Amino acid sequence: MTATLRERQIYRERVLTALYEAIEGNRLLGVPGRKLRNDLLIPEEDLAAACTCLAGEGLITVDWEPGNTPAMVSLAHRGIRRMEAEEEERD
Repeated sequence: MTATLRERQIYRERVLTALYEAIEGNRLLGVPGRKLRNDLLIPEEDLAAACTCLAGEGLITVDWEPGNTPAMVSLAHRGIRRMEAEEEERD
């Protein structure tokens, strides 16, 4: 079943949040795609779609495995800045 627009938006935000929390300011750290999928309980095809979209926006970088599966996912500088801005708005 294809995810709805709202579900896709939620998946993208959850991926960004998980990456931001995982790196704790060190953007050299990445998170294995399998760990993201298991931690966030996102279907594999929806995780791949979320990563493709976020990478296209320049918010994350993705190392892909064969079969369009994210092997390693990292926040890009633009993604870190976005998450920091959101954190400042909440404070």
